[in-house]
Amino acid sequence: MNGAESLVRTLVAGGVDVCFANPGTSEMHFVAALDRVDGMRCVLGLAETVVTGAADGYARMTGRPASTLLHLGPGLANGLSNMHNAGRARSPMVNIVGDHATYHRNYDAPLTSDIEGAARPFSHWVKTSPSARTVAADGAAAVAAAMTPPGQIATLILPADTAWNEADGIAKLPPVPGRAPVGSAAIAEAVRILRLKEPTLLLLGGLAVRSAGLELAARIAAATGAQLLAQTSNPRIERGAGRVSVERVPFPVDQALAALKEFRHVILIGAKAPVAFFAYPNKPSVLTPENCAIHTLARVEEDVLHALAWLADEVGAAKTAVATEALAPPPVPTGEITLQKLGQALGALLPEHAIVVDEAVTSGRSFFPLTRNAPPHDWMQNMGGSIGLGLPLGTGAAVACPDRKVICLQADGSAMYSLQGMWTQAREGLDVTIVLFNNKSYAILRNELANVGARNPGRKALDMLDLGRPDIDWLDLARGMGVPGQRATSMEEFAAAFGRGVASPGPYMVEVML
Repeated sequence: MNGAESLVRTLVAGGVDVCFANPGTSEMHFVAALDRVDGMRCVLGLAETVVTGAADGYARMTGRPASTLLHLGPGLANGLSNMHNAGRARSPMVNIVGDHATYHRNYDAPLTSDIEGAARPFSHWVKTSPSARTVAADGAAAVAAAMTPPGQIATLILPADTAWNEADGIAKLPPVPGRAPVGSAAIAEAVRILRLKEPTLLLLGGLAVRSAGLELAARIAAATGAQLLAQTSNPRIERGAGRVSVERVPFPVDQALAALKEFRHVILIGAKAPVAFFAYPNKPSVLTPENCAIHTLARVEEDVLHALAWLADEVGAAKTAVATEALAPPPVPTGEITLQKLGQALGALLPEHAIVVDEAVTSGRSFFPLTRNAPPHDWMQNMGGSIGLGLPLGTGAAVACPDRKVICLQADGSAMYSLQGMWTQAREGLDVTIVLFNNKSYAILRNELANVGARNPGRKALDMLDLGRPDIDWLDLARGMGVPGQRATSMEEFAAAFGRGVASPGPYMVEVML
């Protein structure tokens, strides 16, 4: 077999069985190998940012890496935005990036670039295969790197001749390290802090905001008087009826400062210490008070669940009863559309075990608390802050979980970065309902203009934040990608359209006019 086939067979043998792809000439032997090798599902994306974002969504729901296929340096560059988001979410991913044949690089052909240099800031592991004989082993090393806890971005660069030349066969995956256990010193320090009975926050992230972690953290909090919060953004929170509820550190700096001002200790459990998303004049970067001490029980790459169980035993909380959310959906509101009513409607209408992808940005900040009593569901957020993730993330989640409804809560401005994701959803028949919030602006940036103290913005400045002239017709865009939909101008129309989307087995758009 050639190098490309040895690589594909190695990926499949290593448990990588989905490839999100946007190939070009240099990758044609890899494309041909995908056709010859059973066991690899191929999903085409019309933009590389869809490809990398979909791989992120797939990894968040399965815990396993997908492969991407990208075309040389420019193709990689187009996918870097959502590679950044995936890296911040610690999603495992194996990127295969084609390159010119090794002997062709010296001729400075138009697509020549420093692919390794572009990949390194957004990858945990980068390598260029030097020959077809090493491709399989390099692919196996990439898979192992991606699967290293808590999940890493691995980028393997595949020169065209290493794909078409003769190779040796399938390579075995090297050993993948497990999650490192937390040391007894970290447990002892957390016990000491909790026994002080001073205002203490257990700040949760990673596996600590899945059901098992939340239940353990809630037992510890109930037994010790500590409080719980999740970090502001999380790759995936399991929530809703029958689960422990947790609120998040607010995004706005003033609200975050108010929420954290009373704490004297913060114990990090799979989370990072809270800092402001941006710097603002005359406001602090660190969101905890100056007299608040930060302690780490478990880092995100460590065995968070074992650490929580151990700590629960040490503080006598292993069998402490905890409260879970009751199924109590509110009535579906009627009348004019408001953000409060939309949040209530989502709480009432979310289907059981839905996967909610939240890139609603400004429109969606009130939705999270209003859906706590909805049926059990998962809630995914943008971890890296680079907009344009929502539609690709929902695409990958739907590929990963074809038996679950995906709900994309999507702002109009960020949707324009990756609207091609709708085409992939239609082509693959993915079970996605897109709720598109059309406020015809980058509304969050209007707020940020004031937050950073920019003075007296005029027409030129405000035009940079406005999506009118012409207005974007999202239903036409969706239909052009093969996605049907309906526009909602009242809460009654929203409820009806959302119901149609949930009932549809394929993608459907609900355009909400704000």
